[in-house]
Amino acid sequence: MDLQKELNKTGGFKNLDLLAKQVVEGFIAGMHKSPFHGFSAEFAEHKIYNQGESTKHIDWKLYAKTDKLFTKRYDEETNLRCHLIIDNSSSMHYPELRTFSIDHLNKIAFTALASASLMHILKKQRDAIGMSVYSDSYTYYAPEKGSERHHQMLLHQLSELVLSKPENKQTETYTFLHQIAEKIKRRSLIFFFTDMLQTSVDQEKLFEALRHLKYNKHEVVLFHVFDKEKEVLFDFDNSPKRYVDVETGEHINLYAENIRDNYKEAVRTYFETIKLKCGQYRIKYVEADINKKFDNILTTYMVERQKFG
Repeated sequence: MDLQKELNKTGGFKNLDLLAKQVVEGFIAGMHKSPFHGFSAEFAEHKIYNQGESTKHIDWKLYAKTDKLFTKRYDEETNLRCHLIIDNSSSMHYPELRTFSIDHLNKIAFTALASASLMHILKKQRDAIGMSVYSDSYTYYAPEKGSERHHQMLLHQLSELVLSKPENKQTETYTFLHQIAEKIKRRSLIFFFTDMLQTSVDQEKLFEALRHLKYNKHEVVLFHVFDKEKEVLFDFDNSPKRYVDVETGEHINLYAENIRDNYKEAVRTYFETIKLKCGQYRIKYVEADINKKFDNILTTYMVERQKFG
């Protein structure tokens, strides 16, 4: 099925489950080219064998094909709890789009489809999924569950995020990360989608909040969502433009060429600081350029999933 035709037919992100399924199937089809070769068709029904586990459920036929040890997964197994955290501040709705295309998503649409794709895999793995959303307040929380009704509820919430257009929604991310961290009691895999653009510039508070997410031995992945072409490389033509801060409403008129070099250096420095702090706190940092496919997101999931056995 053609993803773009499906997106057009459903009028946007209303059929997010089907779109996510197509993203995952496309990813699996390409896995024979990756280090996970042999794990593609079977990954939804198997898990990596960990040394010390019983050998009773090892799939020896799959071992013969892949030269790797996998054990069969059974219906009653729920080995993982996953919590999605989504930044829904106004900056996540950049760039403003009248219509969506698979090759042209804004940050919140990319986040929603990436999240739905992760949920599709987690559902097949029979794992429990929860979700938190924040902007200028902690707007949505759902604990980790594995039911079909719960899955559909989360998909609906993701669709609503894409279709909404929050104006001047600022955020102090660190405030809500502390609140979210307090809610996640049992060890979980936490996927945090954010553009790391904060109204407050108090980086220490932000990184302390990130460290709080590691409490209770959670595995935390920060998906840093951005439009590399515009937000990192500042690739605008040199005609005079007004640049508006979508969270504060402040604006500045200028020629892109006059500030591009200084802008790029400031952004590079900030990104390097984020990466350094994530490494310091043992948080996995993953760039999520909205102009690229979702393979990096799903591969990261597979790598992190193995840590849970």
